[in-house]
Amino acid sequence: MAERGASFRRDLSEWRIVLVAWRLLVLQAADPVVAAGMAEHSTYRAHPWRRVEHTLGSGRRLFYQDADALRREVARLERAHKRIRGTGPDGRPYDAGDAATRAWVLLTLFEGVVAMRRLGGDRYDAGELAQAYAEFREAVAVFDLPKGEIPETVGELPAYFARYARERLEHTEAARHLLDDLLREAPAPRRLRFLGDAGWRVVRVVVARAIRELTVADLPPAVRERFGLVRTRRAALLSAVLHRGVGAVVPLLPDRLRYRSPEEHRTPKRHRPHRDGRGPRLDRFFHEVLDQTGDGFITAHDLRAMAHNVCWQLELDEAGEARVYEAFDSWWEQLRAVMDANGDGRVSREEFVAATLAGLDRDEAYLERGLLPALRAVFSAADTDGSGFLEFDEYRAVFGGPRVHPAELSHGFRRLDADGDGRITREEFLAGFTGFFTARADSVPGTELLGRP
Repeated sequence: MAERGASFRRDLSEWRIVLVAWRLLVLQAADPVVAAGMAEHSTYRAHPWRRVEHTLGSGRRLFYQDADALRREVARLERAHKRIRGTGPDGRPYDAGDAATRAWVLLTLFEGVVAMRRLGGDRYDAGELAQAYAEFREAVAVFDLPKGEIPETVGELPAYFARYARERLEHTEAARHLLDDLLREAPAPRRLRFLGDAGWRVVRVVVARAIRELTVADLPPAVRERFGLVRTRRAALLSAVLHRGVGAVVPLLPDRLRYRSPEEHRTPKRHRPHRDGRGPRLDRFFHEVLDQTGDGFITAHDLRAMAHNVCWQLELDEAGEARVYEAFDSWWEQLRAVMDANGDGRVSREEFVAATLAGLDRDEAYLERGLLPALRAVFSAADTDGSGFLEFDEYRAVFGGPRVHPAELSHGFRRLDADGDGRITREEFLAGFTGFFTARADSVPGTELLGRP
């Protein structure tokens, strides 16, 4: 068991952080710059659980890396956020590079851990709080924010949060949607897909209501007041029961159950065979991979979101990211030219499946006109040492993640490693994905790799 005491890094990795995760998203989305970026550049509406995982996962990487790895993680964040700028629906310009906003997003991570401990009944004492904040400041110093954006001492935080809530935070559309609507329409998390559509629709009503009440109860009073939200007795009771109950249990758990880790276990799914598996696989590929916004269509925005998610996993320089984006832009142009019959700039699921099947049946080089160049760009980006092969660590950087079981990841790697030499050539990589699209049987290497949101 982990020792009791002040460790911001350790506390951030506790599983009970999920109890304040939605609260964290709402606080971040209440900043107008974050809200505008989410509206214009994020796929959080279609993939809310991915948004939570990205936020918590990025925070964990920031505070668990050595100095060199931390600098690389920060460089990746800065490259990604350089693209998030523009003019919001209200006409106000926004830029994810805004120093005050960056500081706010970082400080909400610290405030979230402090709130988790306080609500769970094991709040930091004054010495522990100062120690945890010193640990936090040491890690975020690599962001090189202007002096004064991150308060010097933990004693300055209450005034900082009160001032920021008063001067900067708004009940933005993104914050309102997170609280009131998103969970009522969210797809099932990966772990609950066994419920099926009907079962999840029933469960979703309860989940949405519980998370909303918990989030409202746990928000800082100044934020609730600014948003016009009321903390009901029922919400306060729910918060107390959940936080105190979980807070009492987690210290009794062994570390492997107490802390978030990529070594968690689940059983990989087995797929039912189909006489011709291409149609169902293409349908799944459309919904879970291509349709990043979840609106039933694919557009240029969806393909660029895919490129963003690939680049997010890798430590690429600007030239490397540009090559990935260029390849995905070219893939979109092929899809648009072949499938966008009415010229409205979007492709429906029916259009995608029918056109892809027709293209595969009539043209052996069909995949070469869009998908395969994009995959070559992904392979080249993942091949960080330029060896011409993907070692398992390089493969994991692209396809791994908190929702991917290590055994499933290893199995997929072995399936692509046709000659069993412990590394994947570009030819093996492309052959696996080609099989996903072209093989009529379901037993092809690519089925273990694709379809992950």
